[in-house]
Amino acid sequence: LCATPLEMRAVEGKDRPVCPQCGETVYHDPKVAAAVVVERDDKVLMVRRGVEPGLGMWSLPGGYVDQGEVVERAAEREVVEETGLEVKVTGLVGVFSESGHPVILITYDCHILGGNPEPGPEVMELDFFSPDHLPPLAFPRDRQILDAWKSLRDGHR
Repeated sequence: LCATPLEMRAVEGKDRPVCPQCGETVYHDPKVAAAVVVERDDKVLMVRRGVEPGLGMWSLPGGYVDQGEVVERAAEREVVEETGLEVKVTGLVGVFSESGHPVILITYDCHILGGNPEPGPEVMELDFFSPDHLPPLAFPRDRQILDAWKSLRDGHR
């Protein structure tokens, strides 16, 4: 706030950036992302990433939530941007985080409303895969998400 270079100091049991002049502590908040599981004919929608991280590998559709955006609407928006499909959130699959990783991932189950499946600017291709026979995944957590989703789905049938 006062433009003095920050120093790392122990605050509340963690090393945090602190201003030596005015004493202001900087708290790095996590980033929130939303991902979706979209099922059609017992297969799930996956996108082949056209950007890093995981360039050329496959993941569930998703992306960052904008400040002030409702998380469910962010999830639906990301699907349209990445796949051209319009979806509606139907339930929560789970909230996923990893120690040392700055992203909290909120994952939803979605139902297709319409649209034309077409890769967006950050996607090389898209396809539906059996949850038991997936292509190479960009993020190991996608397997965790699909396991949680299958457990919820099987429990509701």
